[in-house]
Amino acid sequence: MHDKRGLRLKIRGKIALGYAMILLMLGLFLLVVSGRINDLEKETVFLSEHDMRLHELTYQIEKNVLDMETGQRGYALTGDSSYLAPYDSGTTEWKINYTKLVSMIKDNPDQLLNLNDIQANIVEWIEKSGQYVVDLKRNGQNQDVNAYFRNDSGKLIVDSIRSQLEYFRDNERKHTSESITSLKDSNNKLLLTMYVLWTLVAFLAALVTYLISASIVNPLLSVIQAIRSIAGGGNMSDRITVKTLDEIYDLGNATNELLDTVQRDRWSSEQVSEMSIALQETTDLSVVCRTFVNRLSFMLEMQYGVIYVLGENDQLERKYSYAGSENQEFGSAKTIIRLGEGLIGQCAIDKRMNRIENLPEGYISINSGLGRSAPQFAVIAPVLFENKTVAVLEVASLTKWAPYHLELFNELLKMLGVTLNSVLTRMEIQHLYKESQAMNEELQIQSEELQVQSEELQVQTEELQNHTQELLTINRELEDQKAVAENAAVQLEKYNEQLELSSRYKSEFLANMSHELRTPLNSMLILSQLLAENRNESLSEEELSYAAVIHSSGSELLSMINDILDLSKVEAGKMTVERDAVNLTELPSLLKGYFNKIAEQKNIDFKVTLQDNVPDLFFTDEMRLHQILRNLLSNAFKFTVKGFVEVIIHRVEPLTESQLLTTEPVIAFAVKDSGIGVSEANREIIFEAFRQADGSTARKFGGTGLGLSISLQLARLLGGTITLDSTEGTGSTFTLYLPCREEDDGFDTVISDVWSTPAAAASEWGVQQKMPVKKDSTPFERDYLKLHEKTVLIVDDDIRNIYALEKGLEPYDMKILTAQSGFECLQIVREQPEVDIVLLDIMMPNLDGYDTLSIIRDELKFPELPIIAISAKTMKEDREKCLAAGASDFISKPVVIKDVVTRMCRLLDGFDFSKTH
Repeated sequence: MHDKRGLRLKIRGKIALGYAMILLMLGLFLLVVSGRINDLEKETVFLSEHDMRLHELTYQIEKNVLDMETGQRGYALTGDSSYLAPYDSGTTEWKINYTKLVSMIKDNPDQLLNLNDIQANIVEWIEKSGQYVVDLKRNGQNQDVNAYFRNDSGKLIVDSIRSQLEYFRDNERKHTSESITSLKDSNNKLLLTMYVLWTLVAFLAALVTYLISASIVNPLLSVIQAIRSIAGGGNMSDRITVKTLDEIYDLGNATNELLDTVQRDRWSSEQVSEMSIALQETTDLSVVCRTFVNRLSFMLEMQYGVIYVLGENDQLERKYSYAGSENQEFGSAKTIIRLGEGLIGQCAIDKRMNRIENLPEGYISINSGLGRSAPQFAVIAPVLFENKTVAVLEVASLTKWAPYHLELFNELLKMLGVTLNSVLTRMEIQHLYKESQAMNEELQIQSEELQVQSEELQVQTEELQNHTQELLTINRELEDQKAVAENAAVQLEKYNEQLELSSRYKSEFLANMSHELRTPLNSMLILSQLLAENRNESLSEEELSYAAVIHSSGSELLSMINDILDLSKVEAGKMTVERDAVNLTELPSLLKGYFNKIAEQKNIDFKVTLQDNVPDLFFTDEMRLHQILRNLLSNAFKFTVKGFVEVIIHRVEPLTESQLLTTEPVIAFAVKDSGIGVSEANREIIFEAFRQADGSTARKFGGTGLGLSISLQLARLLGGTITLDSTEGTGSTFTLYLPCREEDDGFDTVISDVWSTPAAAASEWGVQQKMPVKKDSTPFERDYLKLHEKTVLIVDDDIRNIYALEKGLEPYDMKILTAQSGFECLQIVREQPEVDIVLLDIMMPNLDGYDTLSIIRDELKFPELPIIAISAKTMKEDREKCLAAGASDFISKPVVIKDVVTRMCRLLDGFDFSKTH
């Protein structure tokens, strides 16, 4: 079947067209019927409304005449003017009703004449009777009125009017009856029209349905019949013919294409079967190649072919050539082709078919007895078996192949691959069989030689058995040693767990002890500071000295607690560092600020030298660096009675200090002094915790012996070390070596205890460890003015701390409220909203400071109330936890009143400490 041009109407379109025609006819039918029904409805409404209104107006006119007559007679009998009201209204209203009635019957000339007669009688009665009698009565002519009523000609006119109105209504009823009869006739005609139209629509719908179904079903039946005929064994060359231009036409075309495919597949199967039978009849390689190429030329109508089989040394050997000639000028086929040589050799490597169209002139010529011709199409294809190239076939044809020719060609190539592999395998087996016979003879000779060697091996076997026994004995001894080692490993694991448990208990103990010691220290340091300030000037110099001793002793105890905690963290491996840029140019002035005063007090020459080869910036933990240098300088000043203390900062090469395992440049911080020095015997123990050079040193100079141990551990955390060069009696040089990293290499560790060193935390938050001096009057007066009459709430479960803070804040004239639990705090905040600021202890029983903060902020809705959290814990995570819970600021115990006052003033001024760190 060939495609037809012209109007193409699909089945969907046909069905839609049929429905559209039916809907169109129904629409026309409904349009006609609805129009007629609408006209009848209008006529009915007009009749009902027109007749009712017309009768209503006639009765109104009749009532108006009656009102005029009644008013006239009442006035004539009584002379009362009130009787003229219905007369006057009737005189006016009858004209209005008459005008309306005229407009309604203007299309009826007969009724219009009757209405004119009624009008004439009404006018006549008004002139000759109604108005005449009223005028007589008004003029007092009662006798004339009585004389008129004796004749009463007006009554005859009124009766005539009534008769005329009734006649008018009768005519209107008759007209209405005729109209109703006409409506009934119209309804009957409408019913008849509906029946006719319904019949016509049904007939047309049936006709359209039949025509459309016939255009669909008849071609479909013819297609089904043709398919059944072919399926029942009919001629495969028969094809289906459909005349309609719709999907059935497409179905017929698709069926014909399917028949073409089935016919081609059957033909291809027959060719493959014939080729398979032909190839199975021979086992010779050359015969197989010749048979295949000859039959292939007949099946695919090719005019040239050559086959190469892969042999030894990876060379393709020509086995057969169809229609080829050695005498051809350009078309001779080479006998041997190496892999990769030309298209044939490349095809063997690529394992991919190569189709060549529009061959160039001179590529090859196909000769016959009558002449020669150049092919138009060539194919070079590999013959594969299990994806390995067995042979390569090249064919050429004067005409191009159809797609099904290529499919058949591929199937035949697969068959040829299997056949060639089978033939080559059989040839290989025969070759191997011949070789095996020769080898059997050689093996017979070798067997005799092996017999002799076997006897020699027997002797060697006995010797090996003896060695094996010795090895088994050694192996058992090794297994025993392994068991002992495994048992030792288990014991070591248990010991390690005990050490970890001990370390955890130690850390918990130190943390608890730190809290318990800082709490009483807090009140002791505050009260001793207040005594030392002597604001009331009531203490003697001796009493002030006592207070200074108390404060100094407490500060020393706090310093010792800080050192013990630092050492504990270093030993537990929990202290981490935070690398950042350090400005070395600022370090000399910073160190001088720390120690110039003590140098002046001890009359010691103190200087800091920064050499030129030192970079301005390098990366390390600045806080740890300062802590190490302060420890080293504190030791230098402690053990130097006279002479000098000097700090030299310079850059050295890494190889100059063998203890540093780094190839980076190194910065050295050398702290030299002219103190007592360290003997050779004590240099090893001086960096151990709680160890000094000897007992006399501890008694004379004091200290715990923790500073150098902590400094060495911190230096190692920073990737450096500390060395000692000292001569007893002449002085010491402690040198801190740190890697000189001038760029941030990503070494930074996110730490959780930047504030883990209590001394560093105290320094950061203003906890002073030296005896405070008296305040200047100006800052006190300024703080006094800011805090004057402000209300502060002090919350602490320890009454000593409350007492100390109360006494410290008394001079500022503040209103002080106290609470000894979180519950009391919440009650006071709830009942006294005038509280300006809260000092809140964190570690309280039942309801701690964290929960109290959350309730004040979230439940009591005091988001802006300044709250300073006070805790004996000094870690950074403790501060962050307080700020996260809602604290405005954080102070660690022991607190300093001056620091508390300063922070209270800044919070009351609106400063937000939670955003500063």
